[in-house]
Amino acid sequence: MILSMTGYAVASRELAGGLLSVELRAVNHRYLDLSLRLPDELRQLENQLREKLAGRVSRGKLDCRIGFSARAEQQPKLQLNTALLSDLVQLAGHARTIAPGAGELKLGELLRWPGVLITDSVTPETMQQTALELLDLALADFAATRGREGSKLAAMLLERIDRMETLVTEIAPRLPTIVAAYDEKLKTRLLEALGSLDDDRVRQEVALFAQKIDVAEELSRLSTHLAEIRRILKQGGAVGKRLDFLMQELHREANTLGSKSVALETSQVALELKVLIEQMREQVQNIE
Repeated sequence: MILSMTGYAVASRELAGGLLSVELRAVNHRYLDLSLRLPDELRQLENQLREKLAGRVSRGKLDCRIGFSARAEQQPKLQLNTALLSDLVQLAGHARTIAPGAGELKLGELLRWPGVLITDSVTPETMQQTALELLDLALADFAATRGREGSKLAAMLLERIDRMETLVTEIAPRLPTIVAAYDEKLKTRLLEALGSLDDDRVRQEVALFAQKIDVAEELSRLSTHLAEIRRILKQGGAVGKRLDFLMQELHREANTLGSKSVALETSQVALELKVLIEQMREQVQNIE
């Protein structure tokens, strides 16, 4: 499957006291540029989240935002952990029998002890587990979105390839006639200028120039590159860089075809090929 580098997905879930959401946005980029924004409760998951994202996305500017929106109308209710408080009081009393000079624990110190006061709001552990689950959901939707866009890009590229192959197929059989016609035209001009074509050097120059204007090799390489692009699109995966390289090769062959052209037909073919290649190159920039 061909994947686009652009995509969007969001996943959210209601938790005690608020809404936890994961949002993914991506645009095209030469390499993977990952930006991660997290609430403080999820900071310790940052490396794990980055690894998960990098394992699913290889190229693109990816922005991942995970946020928790607390509901203002619902304030967390405080409750006393009486079991823990009782244990602390007993332990404090036992400690004073061992160290009589030690002071007593004050109420404020007891209430600040971790776990003595509990709320009905979401715990950090629950938030972290939910964030990982939501990221998996968002990534699945994100991949589906990029896959649909990638299929459209591949279809567009294949349309251009079909048209380019048609151009090459139509012009290739006419090349010998085009070259022969220009060869005769050149001989006529030389005959008018020199009065004779018996000079061996003149005949050699005509033959050499005929070789220089022969574009059969360029058309052959164009066909080879187009076949390779078809194969890559069928194979799928992260192929954007390879396709970009082949666009450069196609453009080079089309330029050479245009520079060697000695007939309107080949010039028109070269121009149309360049237009098609440029259209393909723009779209290839969006492929992972």
